[in-house]
Amino acid sequence: MSHIKLVLLGVLGMKPMHGYEIKHIIEDHMGDWTDIKFGSIYFALSKLEEEQFVEIAEEGREGNRPSRTVYRITEKGRKAYFKLLRQLWTSNQRTLYPLDIGLFFIGSVPKQEAACYIEERIKKTDESLAYLLLHGKQMEMDPQIPAQARAIVNHSLRHMEAERSWLAEVFELLDNFY
Repeated sequence: MSHIKLVLLGVLGMKPMHGYEIKHIIEDHMGDWTDIKFGSIYFALSKLEEEQFVEIAEEGREGNRPSRTVYRITEKGRKAYFKLLRQLWTSNQRTLYPLDIGLFFIGSVPKQEAACYIEERIKKTDESLAYLLLHGKQMEMDPQIPAQARAIVNHSLRHMEAERSWLAEVFELLDNFY
């Protein structure tokens, strides 16, 4: 939960907001590089409220719309936010790739089947690369996009390029796994 905690505290550090507004900020500004589900936002907000990192700023209803609870970050929450942010930057946790487990056991399936999996993975990676390249170019043309967002897309692009290169190597080495 620490990543969602960091995101929610960071977003609420901008201004008090209700959950639906937070959802839109995450979708609109972080959707390409986070995987935070709408339902988890409310669960996390209630946990943050229990920990006294956020508090209810106001509750209300407009017309026939559902009731909205607006949250704001507390001083305790602001301290937790900076602690989490600093921990994220100073930790050197190695990234593990679940696909490596599949590669370890690839000899368990027929070679032709394995080849199909790798080819399909290459195809999907190429599609993701094309999307990231296009998205990056679109972002470069929009001066309102912050430099951090462009750097994040570039980070994803570099990882995807490395993944594509690695998959090609695995495909070439497939005979060695049998």
